[in-house]
Amino acid sequence: MSKNDEKLFTVHEHALEKEYETCPQCGAELSIKNAKSGPFLGCNNYPTCDYSRPLSNQSHFEDDKVLVGSECPECQHELALKRGRYGFFIGCTQFPTCNYMSKTETPDETGIDCPQCKSGELLQKKSRFGKIFYSCNKYPKCKYIINFKPVSEECPDCKWGILVEKKTSNGKQLICPQKSCGYKRALLE
Repeated sequence: MSKNDEKLFTVHEHALEKEYETCPQCGAELSIKNAKSGPFLGCNNYPTCDYSRPLSNQSHFEDDKVLVGSECPECQHELALKRGRYGFFIGCTQFPTCNYMSKTETPDETGIDCPQCKSGELLQKKSRFGKIFYSCNKYPKCKYIINFKPVSEECPDCKWGILVEKKTSNGKQLICPQKSCGYKRALLE
């Protein structure tokens, strides 16, 4: 780097650009902090000063949206779209008197029998983080779960009831989900 380039990137010039916001309660500096609910501005004098405020209004869903014309099956009051720690759900407006709630999404059926209990069916579900997985609909009796898309084809080596479709560096492959079995083959499309 030449001497002219060093002058372009001096520390004191960038320090002047950064402005700090002060705490309305104690006058100290505010800084960005992170929590489960998302980023927020918090006072640097914490725990002496407990001032904080959210960075964006999108992370807070304060008002429940009442669903006009809906009726709670338990108490016949209106239902509302609410936001909980695991996402959106539909709940009764008379909470905590009435505890009725239903999820907004239902698991998708795959039509593939559970290879472990052989009486249930694998359902496509979504975790609270948005990751898709497949589990038996007989839960909690059967706790079978896989992270890759199941294919209704028996493993030719160990005779397990399904194979899973997995993307690898070699392309898509069908793999046996049993760890003791090492069967895999390329998926023909």
